Amino acid sequence: MKPARGWAASLSLACCTGMADAEPQRPSASPVAAAAPAGQRAAPAHLGPDDRLGDLLDHPALAGFARLLLPHSDAEVDRTTRLGDFGSLLPYHKHVDARDVVAGLNRLIDDAADGRRVFIDIYTPSEKTRDPTKADTGLFLLRGRPGAPFAVIAPGGGFSYVATVHEGLPYALAINRHGFNAFVLRYRVGQGSGAAIEDLAAALSTLFRHAAALQVSTDAYSLWGSSAGARMAASIGSHGVARFGADPLPRPAAVVMAYTGHSDTSSDEPPTFVVVGEYDRIAPPTVMERRLQALERAGVMVAYRKVPGLGHGFGPGTGTAAQGWIDDAVRFWERAACRGASRAPR
Repeated sequence: MKPARGWAASLSLACCTGMADAEPQRPSASPVAAAAPAGQRAAPAHLGPDDRLGDLLDHPALAGFARLLLPHSDAEVDRTTRLGDFGSLLPYHKHVDARDVVAGLNRLIDDAADGRRVFIDIYTPSEKTRDPTKADTGLFLLRGRPGAPFAVIAPGGGFSYVATVHEGLPYALAINRHGFNAFVLRYRVGQGSGAAIEDLAAALSTLFRHAAALQVSTDAYSLWGSSAGARMAASIGSHGVARFGADPLPRPAAVVMAYTGHSDTSSDEPPTFVVVGEYDRIAPPTVMERRLQALERAGVMVAYRKVPGLGHGFGPGTGTAAQGWIDDAVRFWERAACRGASRAPR
């Protein structure tokens, strides 16, 4: 489908003033558009670090998708576990900050309570019937400026769980602060990288098909991923969406990769931002550095941040030496977009 032209028309100005300062586009009616608030609504109950998983799962504003915020949507959990202890459910992750966890959840609660759509299916009911493993997939939406480009974020978890509250929603909030729209992917787990990358490809096709209704521009979108999620984002960036069973689409303006051992490259790579901890034993910096060197030799725009004192899975890095890396990555995305990184469908 054609991208939203309200954004494209002001792209040259945006390259000088920051992409998120472009003129918003007008809302449009569609089944996937945000629902209008129904009259005066009472303020929704927020969650705090001392609230429990049961409070999250039973929250009325999150009805229908609350369990998809858990690392394992189909696993039994101790409903008395504090949200402040959410990190205990994420064995591959460190520095899980309770403030980040509840901030992302409360943003979804506020938006849902205001009548805004915060969860989007990427597969049709018939597709889910044919393949029940696709049932627990979709996109969490955190809205930025109407008509601005979007980022799609694939959290990590070793393809065995999805760290949405650590490597998804907090990234989206940071990206929103720059005006951009952000989608966090809930993908299939337990089936390796193939199914997960197919879900990312399907998610992109969904966003392009419904961009006008969602009030997002398809120009200069970016892909973000951490650990396993970074492998997914890089695979799409290297080989295109159609390679993984979805529509032929333009490649991303930028790929943002956090701590992954992914080493595959193609002959036509998008601009790439990399962040990794100095002491990462799961995705050693040397592996990421070799990939970046290959991209640089091919003339690809790259940026690299190695964070002192940290290992794997630090997410937004709140309270650590990594704090602020997401803002750096957004600025890299803006620069890449202004260099005209978007290419023909692949």
